[in-house]
Parts: sequence; C-alpha cells; structure tokens
Amino acid sequence: MKFVVIKNLVNLSFYFVTLCGKTFSNYIVLKLIFAIVIAIDIVFFEIAIVIVIDIAIEICKFAIQKKSSLMDITEKKYKKLSIQVSLTGLSFCCFDTLNNTVSSFKEIHFDPFEKNLKIEDLFANAFAEHSELNEQYDDVIVIHNNNLSTFVPTPLFDENYLGSYLQYNTKVFETDFFAFDEISNYEINAVYIPYVNMNNFFIDKFGSFEYKHANSILVTKLLDVSKNVDTKKMMVHFNSTHFEIVVIQNQKLLLFNSFEYQTPEDFIYYILFTAEQLNMNPENFPLELIGNITAESPFFKMAYKYIRNVSLLDVEDLRWNNYFSEAENRNHFILFNS
Repeated sequence: MKFVVIKNLVNLSFYFVTLCGKTFSNYIVLKLIFAIVIAIDIVFFEIAIVIVIDIAIEICKFAIQKKSSLMDITEKKYKKLSIQVSLTGLSFCCFDTLNNTVSSFKEIHFDPFEKNLKIEDLFANAFAEHSELNEQYDDVIVIHNNNLSTFVPTPLFDENYLGSYLQYNTKVFETDFFAFDEISNYEINAVYIPYVNMNNFFIDKFGSFEYKHANSILVTKLLDVSKNVDTKKMMVHFNSTHFEIVVIQNQKLLLFNSFEYQTPEDFIYYILFTAEQLNMNPENFPLELIGNITAESPFFKMAYKYIRNVSLLDVEDLRWNNYFSEAENRNHFILFNS
C-alpha cells in the first residue's frame, strides 16, 4: 500500500502542474514532494496521508475558484460608463473595455429656465431620453465637476481633517460632506466636496459605482505626460464658469488653483499673477490650453497677446481611442481619460 500511495503522489504532482499552471502549482508540488519523502519512512507514513488530504482540499478550492472566474467572464459586458456631472448639465461616454475605445458619447446641457426643477428631475429626464444610460455595465464612474477641490501632499494629509484643507479655497459648512481621491503614484490627495444629491440619484440607478473628482483625472493625466520634461509648464483647463491652472515640472505638481471668470481680462489677470508668483517669464514659459476653448476664442487671443508660447494641448494620442474630432477630445479631455 505504501508503494501505491507514493506512486499516486508522484502522478498527482504531474497532474496538478498540468491543471493549475506554473504559479499556483509550485506551492502544491513542493508539498507533494515533501509528502513523498516522508512517506518513504514508515514512521511518517500517516503524516503523508494527512498532507495528501490537505492537498485534495486545496485542489477543490482551486477548482471552485476557477469555475467562479469562468462564470464572471461569461457575465461580463466589457463595457464601462463614465458620467461627468455638474450643476449645468452632464456628459457621458461608453467605453469598450476589450478594445479600450470610446464607443459613444453625449453631452446634455440643462435649460437655464428649468431652475425650478430639482437636479434629480433633470437627471431623470436625461436617463429617460438616452437609452445608453440604462444599459448594463461592468463599471460605472461618476465624475464630479466643480471648483470645490484642492490637492494635499500625502505627508501632510489626514483624512480626519478634510474640511480644513478646503477652507482656504472655498466657503465650507459643518453640514458639507467631504471626500478625497488618493493619487498614490504622485503622493498627493485630491480633497473635494462631491454632489451628495447626485450620488444618491446614481445609487438608486446603479446600486454601486465609483466616484471621483474631475480634477483628480486632469492632474493625474497631465503629470503622466510631463515625464522627462524639465521645463516649468502651465496648463489651463477651461470650464463654462471657471478654469483651473496647473503648473507642472517633470511629474511634480508645483501649483493647482481654480478661478471663476467672466471676461478675457479676468483670465489673463490670473494667468500673469500666477506666473509672477512662480517666477515664470511670459517670454519663455509654455502655456497650453485645454477644455472648452479653441484658437478662435477671445481667451486664446488674449493669452497670445501677453504670452509668447501659447498653444492648444496636443490630443492626438487620445484620438487613437475614439472617432471624435480634435476639438471634442480637447473639450472632453477629462471624460475620455476616465
């Protein structure tokens, strides 16, 4: 009987390598070899039997996990939905996660004359009019777009004091709900006030979803593309009522701030003031514009008047993942990079 057990242990080791693959089976095969060695000695024969039983349990667990993962694969839709929300509207895009492409995109502006309607009702109307929002997705990401955010270096960050980080940028109340996005690659955290009523609406619609701030995506992507660029570079992201200034040097965030504006004069004042604070010469530093802006915009022309090196951010790499225009990719840079 002892010989039969040893023979079966050897066969089992080869079988398990074939079944489970190299990574997981190495651990089991080592246990099998140990069982074979001690089984040779009659004194430890019973211990070998116990090890074999233990291995059988491991095989059963692995088989169940493998079956479960196969079921997960068959149930996956390979689709992701990203929704960017603000008080003036929402935009959304659907991703084909197999090909890493944007398959569809829509932008919805709320009618300013519908201010008597709750934001939840406006969202409900959007869901009723756009069938894509009601389809099944593997992942749903909600992106909060407002100017109620700031960035805190990880060594100075304490999640118990989120409101204190924002009190210098915006008016905060005790009833406000604060959240943060950890950007571990760059050791910073985005602290912000999300739209709680919007999150509650999406909980009713999707059950579970991920949410983050638009500026977390913006800054992360801009830091990614600044690798090995030693020049201080200023980027400005335009929204309809506010813009963000991001100053970066070789994957280091030197400054982030958000400003409300109405006129081109407002815009250039904040640009030149920021440049002065960071000792950036308008004759030298590059300024790249992104978001809701074109070369024909009065804001672009105003910047070109005072700053020598002004350009629109190059989005050709982003366009490889979709069939939308250069202007659309620049305008929805955050959404398409989510």
